[in-house]
Amino acid sequence: MTMKAVVISSPGGPEALEVREVEDLPAPGEGEVLVKVAAAGVNRADTVQRQGKYPPPPGASLYPGLECSGTILALGANVPSRWAVGHQVCALLTGGGYAEKVVVPAGQLLPVPEGVSLTDAAGLPEVACTVWSTVFMTSHLSPGESFLIHGGSSGIGTFAIQIAKHLGIKVLVTAGSEEKLAACKDLGADVCINYKTEDFVARIKEETDGKGVDVILDNIGGSYLQRNLNSLAVDGRLFIIGFMGGVVTEVNLAVMLARRLTVQAAGLRNRSIGNKAQIVSEVEKNVWPAVVSGKVKPVVYKTFPLSEAAESHKLMETSSHIGKILLIP
Repeated sequence: MTMKAVVISSPGGPEALEVREVEDLPAPGEGEVLVKVAAAGVNRADTVQRQGKYPPPPGASLYPGLECSGTILALGANVPSRWAVGHQVCALLTGGGYAEKVVVPAGQLLPVPEGVSLTDAAGLPEVACTVWSTVFMTSHLSPGESFLIHGGSSGIGTFAIQIAKHLGIKVLVTAGSEEKLAACKDLGADVCINYKTEDFVARIKEETDGKGVDVILDNIGGSYLQRNLNSLAVDGRLFIIGFMGGVVTEVNLAVMLARRLTVQAAGLRNRSIGNKAQIVSEVEKNVWPAVVSGKVKPVVYKTFPLSEAAESHKLMETSSHIGKILLIP
């Protein structure tokens, strides 16, 4: 038996992605389920993996894809009884989403939320788990606080705006075009800043009566570090989840001491199976009710067939999208 999967032929540009007939997956092991993929989310990390700069952890699938939705085809031993063959699920993956089937530890499964299509559900696990595990579980972003999201129109951004507004948080975003800022405003953002034409630090100070924001979610890294620190209030927390602006910079740390600031960084992929299961469980408890009630909706910009994975990466790398990009096997 074979299945179709997207293979990285050799590290490089989008054209390095090729759909091939590959060997079928082995039966799911202990605590694992086999899922027939209905849709897979495309994430920026996938483009970095394709370039050879973000290798899968030991034992992970070599095919890209960090989230998917689909139907359970088979169960391994000792899978919790809530899961059964035929159930519609979405899942956080360590890799392997760009394929017709994928094996997932049961602790990384989520039910498809009522009111969300099976396809659109593929766009939820990575953003929900990233945002919940960082600014909520770690930075303790709380109702009544203020929150700055860089790249408000990204998959992460469009989700973060909605869940934060739902929880009674003041949301400020940066984005690079009027169209993107309008989309952020429609999702509930209170303050929308065009980083290409405005100094975001000055604008944040203005919008917070000179205090600064409580929490920042940042995917830029180096080139924004000083400006991010300068934008934080007393006891502020900066959470870094990406380095689109590089990993090296020079920084004046005085502001950290003066305002008791915290800088944190984390990803999802290299966490242990137990740690991922804990995050997924918290997401189901805290985020899923907001999705079911329609307060938080998946924002899907475009879907591509699996055979056009290269096109999906080209789109991701132009950053012209608003929300999530999905692949359909």
